[in-house]
Amino acid sequence: MFAGHLDGRVGREVGVTSVDVNQVEATMVRVYLTEADAHLGALLKHLSEEGKVRGITVFRGIAGFGQSGKIHSSSLLDMSLNLPVVIEFFDEPAKAALMIESLYPLAGTGHIVSWPVNLTVDMAPDSD
Repeated sequence: MFAGHLDGRVGREVGVTSVDVNQVEATMVRVYLTEADAHLGALLKHLSEEGKVRGITVFRGIAGFGQSGKIHSSSLLDMSLNLPVVIEFFDEPAKAALMIESLYPLAGTGHIVSWPVNLTVDMAPDSD
């Protein structure tokens, strides 16, 4: 339950105590691939180990198509399982921009989208 909102700060009641949270700017990024793309493992390793981004999720689609218009779907007749895969991550805008720049050679044109988001985080306690 939200107790109030003031200057980007939100008081959130948790049980009998109250936790102050803050909204900070971040960038959400999605990279669209297919399972057949050999880059999935390399992209995940790069984001995790080199980029140290704040969070990564990989979604596996049941169907989709890209620029070619060829539909990729799961069926009993098609055992190749070349299904759509989306890598999603978020971080500070500057770090996300660096990651997008470094991922572009692997993912290629038209496969990376991004947009600004607000990330809700606990406020650090005062260090008085």
